Amino acid sequence: MNSNPTLTQQLEAGQLNSILTTLYGEANLAQSTTRAMDVCASYTKTFGAEPTALFSAPGRTELGGNHTDHQHGCVLAAAVNLDILCAVTPNQSGMIRVQSQGYPLIVVDLHDLTPKVEEVNTSAALIRGVAARFATLGCNLQNAGLDAYMVSDVLGGSGLSSSAAFEVLIGTMVNSLFHNNQCSAVEIAQIGQYAENMFFGKPCGLMDQTASSVGSVVSIDFNDTTNPIVEQVPLDFAATGHALCILDSGADHADLTDEYASITNELKAVCQVFGKDYLRQIPEADFWAKLPQVRKAAGDRGALRAIHFYGDSVRAQNQAKALHDGDFDSFLAMVHASGLSSAQHLQNVVPTGATFNQELMITLALCEEILQGRGAVRVHGGGFGGTAQAFVPVDMLDEFKTKTEAVLGSGNCHILSIRPLGGVRLA
Repeated sequence: MNSNPTLTQQLEAGQLNSILTTLYGEANLAQSTTRAMDVCASYTKTFGAEPTALFSAPGRTELGGNHTDHQHGCVLAAAVNLDILCAVTPNQSGMIRVQSQGYPLIVVDLHDLTPKVEEVNTSAALIRGVAARFATLGCNLQNAGLDAYMVSDVLGGSGLSSSAAFEVLIGTMVNSLFHNNQCSAVEIAQIGQYAENMFFGKPCGLMDQTASSVGSVVSIDFNDTTNPIVEQVPLDFAATGHALCILDSGADHADLTDEYASITNELKAVCQVFGKDYLRQIPEADFWAKLPQVRKAAGDRGALRAIHFYGDSVRAQNQAKALHDGDFDSFLAMVHASGLSSAQHLQNVVPTGATFNQELMITLALCEEILQGRGAVRVHGGGFGGTAQAFVPVDMLDEFKTKTEAVLGSGNCHILSIRPLGGVRLA
């Protein structure tokens, strides 16, 4: 009798059914089991041996606080049931080798953990950055290493943050295999942010990584970004009678860096009126008292974007309270209010100057027409194209999906669920 069954044997015997059901739902048990077995088989085909561990990290969705994190405000976010699944075996090669399905093999030498110019904006940079941060925290990686094969169903360009899921996955594996799980979920999120900021070259906030790493629904206060206040928020989503949908507007995914930068640049101009670095340092009453000076320095759009920040940061806190209190109707009303503020004040729905093509605004209007005052819909994530988020009553879900896809195209309405766990080792 084999006392050490392989991962494939454990999956065949149903020994991982409990964790698979927790992550993907009972209705998807057969599908998730097959997917896990396929990942193990692909690992074996790639590296010539059976994997010894299985890890997962989820994508995330922003539920409240649109563009508030980079001003040290409050957000509400959640892990979703789409993830990166990875079969892995540790080794003593001093190398991390990662094979993502459909992509070239990535090899990172753990003996050199300095940023590389040629790796900016690559997955290798994220791996090296995560490893470098663990090394500074006392994790001995000199004789470490691992081989990993991963697959992802985190939708690209959907605002579900596949990059954060990747960072959290690498961090969770290193933490488990080489660091005796000494880092908390929030610390793993901070490690991912460090990698993205210092190695990948993107000055992101911490919301995406935190939601992916912690799991479930999380309320995050970024007043102190080195020590954010993170609280899990109870939500039995099935009991609300609503489904969570992400809708791809079909917008051209052109480079929108200038659009995103305009938000932070204009808010920086607002802050300079008060001699501060970010809006959280400026009491809202002080902002209104100096509105004429703000308009002159930052323009009316800059002032409106600041107004959005003050409203949506508080709204994110109130959304968390509504969920704590089991008041889903109030939560939906605030989702609607957040969407209006994003469109009218933050102005991140339509790219500057776009007239003929306004895909996301049409998507929002279409959803509102179908919902007829039920549920709620708002811009999702960064905006300027991209995706919408809708909370749809279950009794009209089929109708909603049919009608939205008749306009947006088949497969562009994605029905998701909230995942209770963040980055995790399955076996």
